[in-house]
Amino acid sequence: MPEITLRKANREDSPIILNFIKALAEYEKLSDAVSATPEQLETTLFDQNAAKVILAEVDGQPAGFALYFYNYSTFLAKPGLYLEDLYVYPEYRKSGVGKALFNALKEQARAEGCGRMEWSVLDWNKDAWEFYEAQGAIAMEEWTVHRIEF
Repeated sequence: MPEITLRKANREDSPIILNFIKALAEYEKLSDAVSATPEQLETTLFDQNAAKVILAEVDGQPAGFALYFYNYSTFLAKPGLYLEDLYVYPEYRKSGVGKALFNALKEQARAEGCGRMEWSVLDWNKDAWEFYEAQGAIAMEEWTVHRIEF
């Protein structure tokens, strides 16, 4: 089993984070949608604290990342953790990296008193659906995501 290390990302990791974002976008067939730069990530993630990132490394090499932020449930009167992106490079899949990232977020959400943890999964991404279901997740089929982009 490889040695998996998780750590909070820092400003100097912005190029690594962007590489993960680009790899995820390519996997999701959305490469043309990525306009982020390392400088923008530095500003939004580390100056504005808009989101947080956990990096996974295997034997010192970047292997996966999770980007998340907090939302709020009025029904529960508690914060929630929203997982925006979880991505593991193909060569590290099925080695425990994704599970380590996901479990770290679950533990963090519980420790911080969050009422729930949520994320979205593309309909066609069967691997992701199976992974999350294996972690105990339940699809919220009665909810449809809506969006306005600016």
